[in-house]
Amino acid sequence: MEGDAVERGIARRSTGIYLPISIAAALLFLVAASVTGEYPTVARVGGAVWVGTLSLIVSMPLVTARVKARVRGRGVALDGKMP
Repeated sequence: MEGDAVERGIARRSTGIYLPISIAAALLFLVAASVTGEYPTVARVGGAVWVGTLSLIVSMPLVTARVKARVRGRGVALDGKMP
């Protein structure tokens, strides 16, 4: 039962890291596409969705593994305090 709570905490903390990374990448693409060229709106939005999805796919396992190693390896509690 406690293991499930730890896994949920790891998942919640990981989501709080990789989701903003992906959203920022998508917004950066959207701004760059809007500023640098005369691309149609559907191309800009479609590209932003594509970049956001790809960055989510790439960052999700990387961030989750790092958070899991930090929580389990160093004995850090999920609230950020030492147990």
